[in-house]
Amino acid sequence: MAWFKRTKDHGLKTVKIPEGLWVKCDSCKEIIYKKEIDRNLKVCPKCNYHFRINANERVKLLADEGTFTEINPDITSADPLQFKDSMSYAERLKDNQKKSGLKEAVISGKAKINGHDVVLVIMDFAFMGGSMGSAVGEKIVRAAELALEEKIPLIAVSSSGGARMQEGIYSLMQMAKVSAAIGKLKDAAVPYISVISDPTFGGVTASFAMLGDIIIAEPRSLIGFAGPRVIEQTIKQQLPDNFQRAEFLLEHGLIDMIVERKDMKATLAKLIEHLKGA
Repeated sequence: MAWFKRTKDHGLKTVKIPEGLWVKCDSCKEIIYKKEIDRNLKVCPKCNYHFRINANERVKLLADEGTFTEINPDITSADPLQFKDSMSYAERLKDNQKKSGLKEAVISGKAKINGHDVVLVIMDFAFMGGSMGSAVGEKIVRAAELALEEKIPLIAVSSSGGARMQEGIYSLMQMAKVSAAIGKLKDAAVPYISVISDPTFGGVTASFAMLGDIIIAEPRSLIGFAGPRVIEQTIKQQLPDNFQRAEFLLEHGLIDMIVERKDMKATLAKLIEHLKGA
């Protein structure tokens, strides 16, 4: 990374920034000391932009310390179509496992949030864009079944580009599968809270992400089905400002609330108390 410094003769000199010490905000473009962003829960102190965080960071943010117990950690995707583009799907899975440190694009488990028992489902965009393949769908369904069995709230945190194209119809089938599992929770009056982070698109938005009893989003999160350029090219119209941002969706009644990262745990605890007493 580099920036420009003005010299005594009013010219510009390129200055090299040591890798790993500074971060350029994707929103305001300010160069910020990385440790300052880390201390602020990966939120820009200049403009309040919420950087993406990984699944393990999200667990630490939401779960009481030492209470998270992962379930179904060994469920991973198969390669039913023997898919290959620039590399085989099997190779791509191994590559993403190595880069992300995860076996799949979602982790799930039991935890406590301010003393309340919950089942957590957390997606990680770093693993193939958080795409929902058959293993992801299965892990979400099993988490919902555990919440149903123990009559404790299900909390799902979404971050996804949508269905996993390398699995074709097997991926698309997960939309119906996870939606049916969420439907069983509703029939049994077991609370389900959906937390949507940036970005969440495609089959995840079209299924469990938008089926919560309460739907929360982090500030400025991009949420939708197709991307804005695809929509504009389809309808031949210019879209409104902030289209598909969390604030736009809240204004139009598609989500229930926007909660900053620092307030998320406390907000979830209050909502759980309210839903359990309803």
